[in-house]
Amino acid sequence: MKKLSSRAPRIRPSAAKRYSASALAGAAVGGALLFGVLSSAVFARASISADTFRQLDLFGEVFEQVHENYVTDPEDGELIKGAINGMLDTLDPHSSYLTAEDFQTMQEQTRGTFAGLGIQIVMDNEGDDKGYVKIVAPIEDTPADRAGVLTNDLIVEIDGEVVLGMTIDEAISKLKGEKGTKVDIKILRDRDAEPFELTIVRDIVTVQAVRWRAEGDFAYVRIATFSEQAEDGVKKAIKKLSKEIPGGPKGLILDLRSNPGGLLDQAVAVSDVFLEGGEIVSTRGRRPRDTLREMGTPGDKLSGKPVIVLINGGSASASEIVAGALQDRNRALLLGTKSFGKGSVQTVIPLQNGLQGALRLTTARYYTPSGRSIQALGIDPDIAMPVTYPGQDENAARRAERDLPGALDVSEDVVEATVSADGDDDAAAPTIESVECPFEEDGETLRDCQLERAVEILTDATTYRQLLADAGVARQ
Repeated sequence: MKKLSSRAPRIRPSAAKRYSASALAGAAVGGALLFGVLSSAVFARASISADTFRQLDLFGEVFEQVHENYVTDPEDGELIKGAINGMLDTLDPHSSYLTAEDFQTMQEQTRGTFAGLGIQIVMDNEGDDKGYVKIVAPIEDTPADRAGVLTNDLIVEIDGEVVLGMTIDEAISKLKGEKGTKVDIKILRDRDAEPFELTIVRDIVTVQAVRWRAEGDFAYVRIATFSEQAEDGVKKAIKKLSKEIPGGPKGLILDLRSNPGGLLDQAVAVSDVFLEGGEIVSTRGRRPRDTLREMGTPGDKLSGKPVIVLINGGSASASEIVAGALQDRNRALLLGTKSFGKGSVQTVIPLQNGLQGALRLTTARYYTPSGRSIQALGIDPDIAMPVTYPGQDENAARRAERDLPGALDVSEDVVEATVSADGDDDAAAPTIESVECPFEEDGETLRDCQLERAVEILTDATTYRQLLADAGVARQ
């Protein structure tokens, strides 16, 4: 998935001096030399079995046969890249190879400023939308957002070229461009209708990680993504609203809906804003270095004032770390619908100091303070409140982590438990009625019924305390 680092990456400095220059040079002159060098430079470890070496020899022989005998002269670099991608595709949907250009783009995105359209995209490997660029979400106040691009739209043509048959990297390269340049795309929204054309002018995309405003006597803080700006943005929001609201806010609504995640350290730092020390999240990996506990520091910036966190099926990764920490520590009520369920951590390992790109590798799972794994399960809100909008007959289907090909920890038991918790396809499970959320009086602006319900709860301090206590008991 190509999006704004929904995978909470940690960047390790130049971890991969495991590929020597001679090994890379060997790639251009045949499989035997390639794997001879790699074997001595990389795989000469006691943990690698003799059978694995035989398989590597087989792979080297296949490479050499393709190099020598394919009907056209193949590009060896592309063959190696394809082999790397093929290897990583067997792991999980969040492990991938980043070219040098992709690595640079990822670094720009985590800083919160980059050139482009401002969309998060994926390309399905199966299903009716297979092979097309699917919009996960347009980033707020970007060229794509202003042009009216919506979640689940399909891009079927880019500058007159059909997307079907492209790789996602090829599609991204065609969508990217310099500030001020135009790109013509065809969008398929209604799968039974014809696609329509959009012309979007590329621009510098500055992602404002945090937005805020007063909601009566309460602070409303929305985190769009956990970029490097998230912690500072939340602290700034609290400081500004403490002056703007007479007597300071009586409580806070933290909106994490459709937040795809971001940096692990920012999720920890944002959680720490609302907690008085203690554990926030733990990560557990195969190796000791990937296993750690992230602890908070003393000092709740809200001094214990009530907090409600809004989540939905688009709340993933770093969002789930924050929601899970505040829920487990009984510091906040969660309202909305079940989160995405992306509970793994990716470490970004530069290759050749980044000159050859980077390896984004799943190295650990994360766990909430009570020891819950979120992977493939998601976080259930304390107050379930699905909503529907005018013209929408039922809740729009949203893909979750458990639906991704190769997702970790997906078993029949996990799927059955998650489906049962959702109230779908299980006659024995209670079904939660959706709230029909109408337009405002202007007939154009949709009301935010979940936010309205959060304000209603916060207004009655007794109700809030009782709901928080009941939620804590229910989790025990």
